[in-house]
Amino acid sequence: MKIFILSVSERIYSTKRLYDEAIKRGHNARIINHTKCSVKLGEGKPQIFYDGKNIIDDTSVIIPRIGASVSRHGAAVVKEFEMNGVFSTARSLGILRAQNKVRTLQIMNRKHVPIPKTVFSINPENIEEQIEMLGGAPVIIKLQEGTQGLGVILADSKKSAKSIIDTFYNMHTSILLQEFIKESNGEDIRAFVVGGKIISAMKRIGVKGDFRSNIHRGGSGEPVVLTKKEKSMAIRAANYLSLPVCGVDMIRSSKGPLLIEVNSTPGLQGIEAYTKINIAEAIIKFLEKNV
Repeated sequence: MKIFILSVSERIYSTKRLYDEAIKRGHNARIINHTKCSVKLGEGKPQIFYDGKNIIDDTSVIIPRIGASVSRHGAAVVKEFEMNGVFSTARSLGILRAQNKVRTLQIMNRKHVPIPKTVFSINPENIEEQIEMLGGAPVIIKLQEGTQGLGVILADSKKSAKSIIDTFYNMHTSILLQEFIKESNGEDIRAFVVGGKIISAMKRIGVKGDFRSNIHRGGSGEPVVLTKKEKSMAIRAANYLSLPVCGVDMIRSSKGPLLIEVNSTPGLQGIEAYTKINIAEAIIKFLEKNV
């Protein structure tokens, strides 16, 4: 099987793991920097050029590893592969939806997947009203397209919340506001979904004094056993976003589990280390079964 791993660098841990597992299982794998791909349309069949060569007919499957900073171009490249019958571990529409937190939450809310109380607006004149919609301070303020815990702020008081929100609005930055779930205690859960099944799950624990639990922000992890409801939520979220391979992030609250985010390009390093499960191999096996 010919596999293209779309990634900006072969030195990224997750990219290298997927490549190594594909080679180990006898496949013809290649790492393609999607930011250096050019799509040509018109005058016959579409073409995707990389290193001066049309590669669109040279593969049977792609594994997109599309970062938020180049999501539009990356998703367009993925879309062109899709339209030419190439199987993908993440649909282009799913990539774009997952990288916009508001769009993800809108879909989850419509499908009755529990989420924290959330407000998004661009109106700087009723900031106090927006905060009250969430039950008052403290509130979480998030950039709509932030990743790895970046652009996530806890505003302890109404005064600080108003100041931060007003600043973002005046900078024309898209944000969302969420209720602060105190009982989550700086912890969340990452469920790794592959082909409609939970392959692995870990609890992420933030460093002392930081409400964020991201491993990239210095947090740690440990294996966790998901409840039946958490498993169902993760699998449903992956299906609703058309992401056969994804990471689904949830928190445990007094109201039960709440979905906070879906990651179309989940990292492997932390979760493989903490759970000792070979997720890269599971992804390659999923491709073998479906392609």
